[in-house]
Amino acid sequence: MAAVCQVTGAVPGFGHSISHSHRRTKRRFDPNVQKKTYFVPSLGRNIRLNVSAKGIKVIDARGIESVVRDMQARGVKL
Repeated sequence: MAAVCQVTGAVPGFGHSISHSHRRTKRRFDPNVQKKTYFVPSLGRNIRLNVSAKGIKVIDARGIESVVRDMQARGVKL
């Protein structure tokens, strides 16, 4: 599963792990992406989204209808 949030657009960040001796190795900071199912009354069906923890909070605050409308305006296929 790709580590991309469909609501906020959060993608992995990259950086270094730094050891005690200060050697640096590449690492990746993945967003906390979860598969979540929501019922959307305007569509009359359930949709499954890959959303980050912040994306879940956005849906709780704004409502699934508003978020789905914005996603469709961006051209995301649901």
